[in-house]
Amino acid sequence: MRNFLLHGWELTLRHKYVLVVLFLYRLLWGFFLYRFIDSVVSPVLARFPDDHPNPDAVRMFFIEAQFRLFKTDISFEALALLAGMFLIRMIATPLINAGLFYSFRHSEDARGTKVLTGIRRSWKGVTALYWIESALTLAPLAWLVPKGYSMYLKEPALGAWLQNLLPYVLGWIIWSFAVHLLFQFMQFSSASDDPVLQGLLRACRRAVPLALVTLTLLGISLLASAVVTTAGFLWTGFAAVALHQAFQLVRSLLSLWISASQFEVWRPELSS
Repeated sequence: MRNFLLHGWELTLRHKYVLVVLFLYRLLWGFFLYRFIDSVVSPVLARFPDDHPNPDAVRMFFIEAQFRLFKTDISFEALALLAGMFLIRMIATPLINAGLFYSFRHSEDARGTKVLTGIRRSWKGVTALYWIESALTLAPLAWLVPKGYSMYLKEPALGAWLQNLLPYVLGWIIWSFAVHLLFQFMQFSSASDDPVLQGLLRACRRAVPLALVTLTLLGISLLASAVVTTAGFLWTGFAAVALHQAFQLVRSLLSLWISASQFEVWRPELSS
């Protein structure tokens, strides 16, 4: 596993300018998503009865909010805008992946990277696989969301409801993780002009090192996020904002390292 991580790090360093692109991509996406959420949530929270003497005021606030969400068209515009933002993301992300994975495969063929060439040559296959992966990941939610809602109606206490829902959520997370790893290998194969099913079989054969490499780097990413979040609670003002924005660069670096290390597990000449 150590060799996969080291080779993945070397491959990451060869794609420094891609790191800058990923950083700007995450920064812009986070900014627009934050502005969207703020424009929807802030007007609703402005009506929250903070110091109202009537103890039923909070309950009435939630009843009113539920009525406005489900009985009026106030949420249609917000949902349409949110769907448009995610559609743009689902178009842009596989294009970046196609160029990056192609460049990984040909990183030793010549100097520099071949991201733009990879986008032109591999975008169709990688995009199709990415959309299938997204559909398979989201499909269980068609059952899980109504299930969670019915469980809440039977057990309105928040703590008990979350406890009962937790096994289903963990099952969905494990499913999503497994689907992502399988389709990641298939996208590597597609970007490398190899048979897609060969990537699927290779993911099954190398499931243990693939999972170990991914979980190790995800653990590092979660630890770094926890440190930054804790610092954000301790600091206030411009320092907290600057730290949060700078951390997007670290997140982009870790994300690129994860993909590069996974590719090293996939790579035939280093993995067989």
